Amino acid sequence: MPVIGVVGNKGGAGKTTLTVNLATGLSNQFNVAIVDTDPQGSSLQWYDISDQTSEVDVLPPSENFKGQLAELSDQYDYVFIDCPPSVHAQQTDEALSLCHIALIPVQPSPIDLWATVHIEKAIDEAQEQNPKLKALMIINQLEPRTKLSRSVRDVLSEIELPVAKTSLRRRAVYRNSAIEGKSIFHMGKRGADATEELNKLIEEIKSL
Repeated sequence: MPVIGVVGNKGGAGKTTLTVNLATGLSNQFNVAIVDTDPQGSSLQWYDISDQTSEVDVLPPSENFKGQLAELSDQYDYVFIDCPPSVHAQQTDEALSLCHIALIPVQPSPIDLWATVHIEKAIDEAQEQNPKLKALMIINQLEPRTKLSRSVRDVLSEIELPVAKTSLRRRAVYRNSAIEGKSIFHMGKRGADATEELNKLIEEIKSL
C-alpha cells in the first residue's frame, strides 16, 4: 500500500496538520502509521498528547530509513512521512526517493507560491530515480474572500504539478483540535465542515 510523503519548502504551510488529519481519517478504514522526519517533531508531539493514539502510530525515523519503510509497508496499509519544511533537507530527498505519493500543501500567499517552484524541481529530480512517484498539490488554509485565494488555482496552473480538486479552508478547528490532542474527526459538530473537506480529499488521494 502507498507510502505518502507530505512535503513543503517553508514552515507554516500546514504540513503536519495535514499529515495527522489525513492519517486519522484513513485510520477509520485502514491501518496507518506516520514517520516523523521533521526535526521539529510536531507529529510526535501530537502523538504524545493525543487521546487517539490507538488509531495512528507515530514513529521517529530509524537509521536505516529505507528498511524501516519497507518493514512498515508490510505492517500498515498507509504510511505517511512528515518531512522537514525544506526540499533541500536530506530527509525530504530520501523520502521522495522512496515514497509513492508526494502531497504538497500550498497556502494562497506569494511566499508559499514562490516556494512551490522549488518543490516542482525537486519532484522532477526525484522522479528520475523514482518513476512511480506521483505528486499532488493541495490548496490549504484557503480564505475565499481574499483576491489571492480566489486566483490561486490560476497561479498554480503555471506549475506542472496536478492540483487537488478539494481545497481546505482556514478553520480555527484545526488549531483547536491540535491543542486538545485530537484530530478534526474527533471534534464533533465543530469539525463537521473540515471533516467533509478532508473526506473528499482522502477519496482523491485513494484514487491516485
